[in-house]
Amino acid sequence: MQARQRVSSGGKWEPIVGYSRAVRVGDTAYVSGCSGAEPGGVFTTTDPYQQAKNAIETIRKALAEVGMGLEHVVKTGVYLRTMDHWEEVARAHREAFGEIRPACLWVEGGKMVHPDMLMEIDAIAVE
Repeated sequence: MQARQRVSSGGKWEPIVGYSRAVRVGDTAYVSGCSGAEPGGVFTTTDPYQQAKNAIETIRKALAEVGMGLEHVVKTGVYLRTMDHWEEVARAHREAFGEIRPACLWVEGGKMVHPDMLMEIDAIAVE
């Protein structure tokens, strides 16, 4: 088995749930679902666009820790509390990924872990 490189964001949920922010094995990195919280896990906005930008920034930082960037992303998953927010979240996704255009899954998931959480985004990246 290839060595695992794990990234922790230091968030409170990682030890509670038992997960890593990101895991790299070989040339592939998997980034766990990232919410729209600000650093420190605080939600300062209920704007879906800004929350999506925050989530993608968390993905970018996690990938940087394993030597990758957004340009390496081949797939994202977008999990929305409600599809009513899809257009604002899609705008942030489109701005971040541009011509990279990863494969993408969009799911309406309903209730989230935190009452101010509108969505989560995860990613798979290949170097």
